[in-house]
Amino acid sequence: MRTALTELTGVRHPVVQTGMGWVAGPRLVSASANAGALGILASATMTLDQLRGAIKEVRSRTDHPFGVNLRADAGDAAERVALIIEEKVRVASFALAPSPELIARLKDAGVVVIPSVGARRHAEKVAAWGADAVVVQGAEGGGHTGQVATTVLLPQVVDAVGIPVIAAGGFHDGRGLAAALAFGAAGIAMGTRFLLTSDSTVPAPVKAAYLAASVTDVTVTTKIDGLPHRMLRTPFVTTLERSGRAAALVRAARHAHAFREVSGLGVVRLLREGMAMRRGAELTWGQVLLAASTPMLLRAAMVDGRTDVGVMASGQVAGVIDDLPSCEELVERVVSEASEVLASLASGR
Repeated sequence: MRTALTELTGVRHPVVQTGMGWVAGPRLVSASANAGALGILASATMTLDQLRGAIKEVRSRTDHPFGVNLRADAGDAAERVALIIEEKVRVASFALAPSPELIARLKDAGVVVIPSVGARRHAEKVAAWGADAVVVQGAEGGGHTGQVATTVLLPQVVDAVGIPVIAAGGFHDGRGLAAALAFGAAGIAMGTRFLLTSDSTVPAPVKAAYLAASVTDVTVTTKIDGLPHRMLRTPFVTTLERSGRAAALVRAARHAHAFREVSGLGVVRLLREGMAMRRGAELTWGQVLLAASTPMLLRAAMVDGRTDVGVMASGQVAGVIDDLPSCEELVERVVSEASEVLASLASGR
């Protein structure tokens, strides 16, 4: 199935595995790439040395194209871009809009630049700055999310920009891929669906919690870091929502300190990144502190398997997923089903 996305990135199928923190490591990324999708390595929770090692590990597992996801507001974003260029990574994806300078630097080195956005105006901005493609996530998507459904947001962006658009938020099967292509997208990006594969390193009890969830068990809360965050509803999330502001800030400070220890980031670096977050997302210092604690809440579940003290970012599609295929089985299933749907529509059956 050839589209503008496959032509741009060199992958076999118009499917993207998103860069989920603590989840999208070398094993999942290489399995996705070997299945013909575009695997994206999550780097926000890695040091530079860890990122270099992860890229080399992916390379040892696959010779297919893959990408690295970066935080555009990271204090060492320029160094990470230099590393991506040095290691000849095919794609650089961004959770926030990268500067025109970073986009130009990557493109001059032959790296494909694909930012993720949640609004039409943001898509227009990065397209004007030279981005090669854009991932557009609707409100159904997991993690930080907006208020506009994919079915409303996607056609708006497709009509507004002249670069390939990748649809995200609410996709898990071939019917979704066919629908996205009908809307004018060049492919789909999936996070929760790839998290729930046998190639994902997420602990079994956490996968079981996702599989047991219904669509109404996936909620949006602002009590994690002050921004709308879609995740599984758990007793722990309910407790966080009921806690007062003072307790939340104390908890955030403790988790931020723990993240500093795990990540190896110094106090100066954390403060620098906090200031960048405050400017880029217009956060208060309280929200910055909460945001700094979020990686440890995610790590508790996604790495340690502690659903009682961790949070599980999730798209609404968790409520309709009931199996754990390999990445190869998943991608083959999605592409085959999409092809069948499109053929059926073309024949009028």
